Amino acid sequence: MDVTSPDARPAGPVSDRLEAFIREDARRLGFDAVGIAPGAGDVATGPRLDDFLAEGRHGTMDWMADTAERRRSARALWPEVRSIVVLGMSYAPDEDPLAILQRPDRGAISVYARHRDYHAVIKGRLKEFASRLIAKAGGPASGHDAKVFVDTAPVMEKPLGELAGLGWQGKHTNLVSRVHGSWLFLGSIFTTLELAADVPGRDLCGSCRACQDICPTDAFPAPYQLDARRCISYLTIETRAVIPREFRAAMGNRIYGCDDCLAVCPWNKFAASAREAKLIARDELRAPRLAELLALDDPGFRALFSGSPVKRIGRDKFVSNCLIAAGNSGDPTLAPLVRGLLRDPAPLVRAMAIWALDRLDRADALRERVGALDSEGNPNVRSEWHALGQEHEPVGRDGA
Repeated sequence: MDVTSPDARPAGPVSDRLEAFIREDARRLGFDAVGIAPGAGDVATGPRLDDFLAEGRHGTMDWMADTAERRRSARALWPEVRSIVVLGMSYAPDEDPLAILQRPDRGAISVYARHRDYHAVIKGRLKEFASRLIAKAGGPASGHDAKVFVDTAPVMEKPLGELAGLGWQGKHTNLVSRVHGSWLFLGSIFTTLELAADVPGRDLCGSCRACQDICPTDAFPAPYQLDARRCISYLTIETRAVIPREFRAAMGNRIYGCDDCLAVCPWNKFAASAREAKLIARDELRAPRLAELLALDDPGFRALFSGSPVKRIGRDKFVSNCLIAAGNSGDPTLAPLVRGLLRDPAPLVRAMAIWALDRLDRADALRERVGALDSEGNPNVRSEWHALGQEHEPVGRDGA
């Protein structure tokens, strides 16, 4: 719930002193929402996770299956936990995230990645919050302890956020807040303290299908279900495999993540722009030119995305995403840059350069193929050369 609300939490066995401290210190540290979930019991959406894994919808994210048991229960991760303080920090944009999709010469970077890496921003504050909470409860002599988590451990943050009353897991599977819409970074503090749990969030999606209908690649088999293998965020960030041809046209100019299902949520009309300065978009990442991104070498990539989550996917994967955007741009002035990447050291870059050049200048691509197969040893790149000139219907909204 909103930390500014004086009636945010119901009365319970937690002392008034700790109750007030939790709310006030959360705001002091820049958090916009805070709630408490019980540490005991299974995570409410455990069966949904089981179905997701059984269907193979996690794709190449094997770590999700490897840690499934610990995800089902907070006590499976830490047996001593009694309560979980869940905190949210708004990263709501100050402009329409969908507007960039109408500028095909620019690359669309997901809102969450246009600024400092949220892990670095939030984790330090969670540690400070946890330390102060234990001190307020009596310090180490009290026998109590706390552990902090931000996305990198097997913690089901979104269902925990729902249990803590911050919002509900919407039909796009992300947390939705009545106050902050779809734009909340979540962190959690597991503690041995016995705290009064908040009233869980209530699903207010109703009959709305906006997030389902806007998805460019039809990544939602049904409401509240996601097939990551079809999700542009997964395709541009998580997988290192060549992106299947059927999804490339539908990706448009999305080069890192996708905000469509979040941005279209009607609850965002209540969200104010992020107040944390480190979560305000850097100007150079709002609408970067594809021509400049295609020219990035590894040092240039690292310099541009220093401190950004984009950095973790590496230059080769990022440029390959940009090549798909270039192929979708319809801009022939990008063809020389694309052509130059046909001989890039990275096979993933070469493969997508073939596809992009075919889209921008098929005759040029066919000329380049002459002799290229003789020297190309990578099977994925050879496959792209062989497929040159073939028409493939895109899937999803853009090709339905």
